[in-house]
Amino acid sequence: MPLFPTLCRFLLSLYILSCCAAMDAITPGRALSGNDKLVSRNGKFALGFFQTGSKSSHNSLNWYLGIWYNRVPKLNQVWVANGDNPLTDPISSELTISDNGNLVILNQATSSMIWSTQANTTTSNTIAILLSSGNLILQNSSNSSDVLWQSFDHPTDTFLPGAKLGWDKVTGLNRRLVSRKNLIDLAPGRYCEELDPSGANQFVFTLLNFSIPYWFSGEWNGQYFPSVPEMAGPFLFNFTFVNNDQEKYFTYNLLDDRTVTHHLLDVSGRTKTFIWLESSQNWVMSYAQPRAQCDVYAVCGPFTICNDNELLFCNCMKGFSIRSPTDWELDDRTGGCMRSTPLDCVTKKSTGSSTDKFYSIPCVRLPHNAYNIEAATSADKCETVCLSNCSCTAYSYDNGDCLVWYDELLNVKQQQCNGIANTNGGTLYLRLSAKEEHSQKDRTRGMMIAISLGVSFAILFSLALVLMIWWSKRKRYSFTLKNAQGGSGIVPFRYTDLQHATKNFSEKLGEGGFGSVFKGFLHDSATIAVKRLDGAHQGEKQFRAEVRSIGLIQHINLIKLIGFCCSRDSKLLVYEYMPNRSLDIHLFPGDAEILNWNTRYQIALGVARGLAYLHERCRDCIIHCDVKPQNILLDKSFIPKIADFGMAKFLGRDFSRALTTMRGTIGYLAPEWISGVAITPKVDVYSYGMLLLEIVSGRRNSHRGCTTTGDGDGDGDGDGDGDGDGDGYFPVQVAGRLLVGDVGSLVDHRLHGDVNLKEAERACKVACWCIQDNDLDRPSMSEVVQVLEGLTELGMPPVPRLLQAIAGSFHSA
Repeated sequence: MPLFPTLCRFLLSLYILSCCAAMDAITPGRALSGNDKLVSRNGKFALGFFQTGSKSSHNSLNWYLGIWYNRVPKLNQVWVANGDNPLTDPISSELTISDNGNLVILNQATSSMIWSTQANTTTSNTIAILLSSGNLILQNSSNSSDVLWQSFDHPTDTFLPGAKLGWDKVTGLNRRLVSRKNLIDLAPGRYCEELDPSGANQFVFTLLNFSIPYWFSGEWNGQYFPSVPEMAGPFLFNFTFVNNDQEKYFTYNLLDDRTVTHHLLDVSGRTKTFIWLESSQNWVMSYAQPRAQCDVYAVCGPFTICNDNELLFCNCMKGFSIRSPTDWELDDRTGGCMRSTPLDCVTKKSTGSSTDKFYSIPCVRLPHNAYNIEAATSADKCETVCLSNCSCTAYSYDNGDCLVWYDELLNVKQQQCNGIANTNGGTLYLRLSAKEEHSQKDRTRGMMIAISLGVSFAILFSLALVLMIWWSKRKRYSFTLKNAQGGSGIVPFRYTDLQHATKNFSEKLGEGGFGSVFKGFLHDSATIAVKRLDGAHQGEKQFRAEVRSIGLIQHINLIKLIGFCCSRDSKLLVYEYMPNRSLDIHLFPGDAEILNWNTRYQIALGVARGLAYLHERCRDCIIHCDVKPQNILLDKSFIPKIADFGMAKFLGRDFSRALTTMRGTIGYLAPEWISGVAITPKVDVYSYGMLLLEIVSGRRNSHRGCTTTGDGDGDGDGDGDGDGDGDGYFPVQVAGRLLVGDVGSLVDHRLHGDVNLKEAERACKVACWCIQDNDLDRPSMSEVVQVLEGLTELGMPPVPRLLQAIAGSFHSA
C-alpha cells in the first residue's frame, strides 16, 4: 500500500513535465484558444491571443494572434498573424493544425478560416513550435530539419535578433518591415523598411502608396551603414550582411542573450530601437532613424505643417481642421487636415474670376509635386495663374520661378528663418476662401480692440517704469563691459554688446555640433570667447545645461563662464579666452606645438582634479558626459580647463545612479551607455581613461588610423592618427605591454624618449583601470588624482574584455 501514493506522485510528475514540455508547441489535435499561450523554452517569448483598444473608449475592441515578450509586463507584440483581419471574439476562435498540415486560425462559430500559414504541404504530420528566438516555425514532425513555414520569413513591424531582412533570390521572397496603421488597428500601415530594390546594399525607407523613398542607410561598408555610425560601437549587437547566389540579407544577434531589445518601424515611419531596463521596468529608446520626425515623408498628411521643434509636431494649415481626431490620438496623422470653408472658385466660375485670397506661410520646405509655370514672370502673374484654376491650392514665387500646386499639399515642414532673409526655406502662398479670410480678420479686429484698450490704460503707468528700467540697464551694462572678468558671478549681456565685442562675429575660433565660437574683446582689452548656440531645441538644452553647471562654480581646471545673452532668437555664452585652444590640436599630428612630457602630465592631473571637483565637491554631482581632448581647453600657461557642459547630467546627492538617454562621443563612451543601464560618474572615469591614453601616446584611441569617434560636432573627430603598426587596438596594447614592462614604446615617439617612465607607467595603469568594463572596477576621480600625485599605488590592471572584442573585430575586418 505505501507504494501506491509514491506511484501516484510519480505519474503526476510525469504528466506535469509532459504538459510543461508541450507548452512551446502545437500538435495535431491540440488547439490554442482563449487565454492559452505558448511560451518559448527560455521563457523569453509567448504566443497567444491579445487585444488592442478598450471597451470603455470609442475605439473598437480588436483581437489578434501574435508573439510578445513574455517577461516584460508591458505588452509589446513583435509579430502579428492576422493584422489585416482582427477577431472580435477570441473565445470562439482557435489556433490549430488543419487537415492539410497548415497552422490556421478558425472561427468555430462560423467554421471559417481567419488566417493560415499557406505552406506548401498536404500532410497533417506537422508541428508548430515557438523557438527561443521568437521565431514561430511549422515543421515536419518526423523531420525537424524540414521547416515548412516560419514567422521570421514574414516579419511585420519588428526586426528580432536572428531574423533576416532582405531577399531570397530563389523564391523572390522579400523580408521587410511594414509599419502598423495605428496603435489599435494593426493592419499594414503606410511605411516600409527594406533592402533597396534597385540592388544597392543599403536599406531604404519608403512611403508605400506613393513609392517615395525618404531615408537611405548608405551602402554597407563591411562593418556598418554610413548613415548609422552608432553601429561601429561600443557593441551591444553583432551585425552581419550576407550576399550570395541564394539570398541577400542583413541580420544581427545579441552579444548578451539576457538583453531584451525591441527594434521596430513605428506608426509614424521611424525605425526605433528600445532596450528594456529591468531596474526601472521601462523601455528606453537608444536609436531612431530618421533622426527628425519631419523627415518622414508626409507623416502629417495633407494640408499640414510639420515642426520638429514642437512636441505636437503636426499642425493644420490656416483654414483647415483635423480630418480624423480619433486617428491622431492613435498616432496616425497621415489623414491630415481638411478645408474648413470651401473655396469661392466654384461659385464664381460663371464670371471667370475668383474672390479667393492667399495666405503666406514663410520659411517652409515646399511640397515636392510642384508645376513650374515658365510663362509667369512675376509674383502677380504667378498668383493669377493659380487663381484661374479651381484645382490650384497654393503657389510660390522666388528668383523668377513660379511654382504652383494642385489638390493636396504634402510634406510641408517648418524651417528656421535666419533674420529677415528667408534662406532656409521658401514662402508658400496658401489659397483660402474669402469668407475664411474675412472671418479671420473679424476675430483679429475684435481682439486688437480689446488689446488696445488694455494697453492704453497701462501705457501711462508703464512709461515711468520703462524709463527707470532703461536707466538701470544703462548703468548695469556699462558696469558689465568694464568689469565682466573681475566679478564673481555671471553677467547678463545685451546681444548688441556681444555683436560689437566680436565685430559682428567675424573671427571664428571653432565650430561644434551645437554652434560656433567667436573671439571678442571687452573695451579692446579683456579677450573673451563667445559661443553662439544654433538650433532652437538643442541650443536651448545646451544653454540651460552650461549655465546651470558652471555658472556658479569656480575651479582652476573648469572653464570660467563670464556671462550670457538670452534673447528671443539667440543664445550666447561668454567664456574666458583660451589662447592655446583645445588639447587635441597639440596632441595629434599637426602644426601646433608638441607638448613635452611634464606639460602632458600636469594636464592629465589638472583634468582629473576638475572632474573630481564636479563629481564630489559640488552641491549636485555633475556628470560631464563628453570628456574628450576637444573639450579640454588650455590657457596661456597650458593649464587645462574642462569645457562644453552642454551634455552634463546632474545627480542629486541622495542618488547614486541616473537613467538618461545616451550622450557623448563614440570612442569615449562607457559600455553602460549602450547596455542601457542607469549611469554613474564612472562614465566620466571611462572617458578620462581613453583621454589619458591619448595624452600618453599622442594618438587617438583608434585602430590603424580609423577612428571610432563620430559625433558629428564638426570638431575634427574623424581624423585618425593610428600608428599603423598592426599590433591591434591601442588601448589593448597598453595593458599587454604593461605586463612585460615595455612602457617606453607606448609614449609618444615625438618626445624622443624625454619622458619620466615612472609617471608614464603610473598614467598607463590608471588609464587601464579607468576603462574597465564594469563600472565598479573603475576608480573614482579623487582616487585617480591620488595615484597621479604618487600618494597611492595601483596593481596591474586586467585587459578589458569589451576592448579585446573590439580589437578582435577590427583585426578580423
